[in-house]
Formats: sequence, structure tokens, C-alpha cells
Amino acid sequence: MNVGIIAHNSKKTLIEDFCIAYKGILARHDIYATGTTGRRIEEVTNLRVHKFHPGSIGGDKQFTEMIERNAMDMVILFYNPNMIDPGDPDVVTIVMACDRNSIPVATNIATAEMLVLGLGRGDLDWRLSMKSSDIL
Repeated sequence: MNVGIIAHNSKKTLIEDFCIAYKGILARHDIYATGTTGRRIEEVTNLRVHKFHPGSIGGDKQFTEMIERNAMDMVILFYNPNMIDPGDPDVVTIVMACDRNSIPVATNIATAEMLVLGLGRGDLDWRLSMKSSDIL
């Protein structure tokens, strides 16, 4: 499964801690992230992360394009709703792209934990049939 991870600057430490906690599950999947988030995840977990550009220089657009191609199976997007930085990735655009493509998306730690535990159990395997039907 392709797991997309993106975090605003104020949530970088939270995403690092999340990835450390769920490293065992994440290690069995392909992880995609914007540049800075991906680098930080790699540094703390030693997981291999496919990195886009940093969000502020187009990485969020690359991330969203992968969602629009239905190539992402799950997205974890941590942001601070009280502190939106214009340089941070556009939350609404990413969430709407996920909704259009029936891609599960978590925007907080509680939902992210439920999704990643489901990923570990195989609860998201239905995404594989959606991708194969796109090929036809």
C-alpha cells in the first residue's frame, strides 16, 4: 500500500513520534511524504521514504497529483487548525482530492492511529481492488 504522510511545521515532532510508534506497520508499506517531513521521518525511523519537494516549493502539489491519480491508498495529514501558515500545504485541497478518490485520510492523531492499525490488520486491502479496476 502507498501511504502518504504530510505535516505542517508545527506538527513535525508529532508525525515523527507517530512514525516511531508505528514503524513496524509502516515498514511493510511504501511511504510518500513532502521533502522535509520525509527527511525527518527517515532520520528518526530509518524507514525508506519516497520524498517529494518540500511543501512550500511544490511538494504539496506533487503529493496531491499522486492522490488525483488514485495512486495513494491512505493519507495522514497533521496540521494545526489554529495556526495556518501560507507556506504550508493546502489542507482543503488534499482532503477534497482524497474524498474524490475514496482514499482514507486522517487529519488528527486519533484517526491516524485507527487508520494505521487498520492498515496493519489488512482492513484497507479493498484499495487494491479499486486500483486494479482503474487499470481496466
